[in-house]
Amino acid sequence: MSISLAYREYGQGPALVVLHGLFGSRRNWQTIAERLAGQYRLFVCDLRNHGASPWAETMSYPEMADDLEALIEKHGLAPVVVLGHSVGGKAAMLTALKHPELVDSLVIVDIAPVTYEEPFLAYIEAMQAADVEHASRKSDVDQVLAGVISNPATRMFLLQNLEECHGGGFAWRLNLEAIAANMPALLGFPEVSALAYEGRALFMSGSQSEYIGRRYHGEIYDLFPQAEFAVLDGAGHYPHIEMPEPFVDRLTDFLDSAYA
Repeated sequence: MSISLAYREYGQGPALVVLHGLFGSRRNWQTIAERLAGQYRLFVCDLRNHGASPWAETMSYPEMADDLEALIEKHGLAPVVVLGHSVGGKAAMLTALKHPELVDSLVIVDIAPVTYEEPFLAYIEAMQAADVEHASRKSDVDQVLAGVISNPATRMFLLQNLEECHGGGFAWRLNLEAIAANMPALLGFPEVSALAYEGRALFMSGSQSEYIGRRYHGEIYDLFPQAEFAVLDGAGHYPHIEMPEPFVDRLTDFLDSAYA
């Protein structure tokens, strides 16, 4: 069953739906949304079990595609441009493959329709081990995470999900238990070899990331024969955060070409 995704709407113009990645939220896209709001009408969403969206025990890609389909149909957006980063990108890809009539064009940020091996379960265990209810500062939680997660940028990204409680202490805005339980499915991608999305698709990545490497181009072209690729030099897995200006420039070049 689909759930009603929380979202924030920006701007006016052709519609653009944005889906964040694992452990993220719509807040991660605020800067990009504000830059695009003069040209586009954006719906920047929280995935299920993230941000302000409802929690659910299950979190498969077919379910997340259903969530996106429900939002598109509720607001009468079809056919709409869909942009998705990481896990949100996989949900966007599956939606386009299953319901191409809903998707005008597709923008995928640093993810491919393949299976990955990542230490995300270790991240969740570290987050669950932190006594956030009795923490007085985010730095207290950061010290706990540092024992498992050495990269300060990764810890800072995860700590954005820490919400201060009115009575003191903090709470995670993530359904960590459900995300952990569904991790095998989230790292993979459904079997869709019989499907293809014939619309325009831009796959954007950072040169320092290996999530979209040339070794995955074959799988991408099989499903998205009109795929284009853009690599932002010096960026990693979060090019929209690390290099927002080049990211917006390349994105708008792609989008504007559709309306020329």
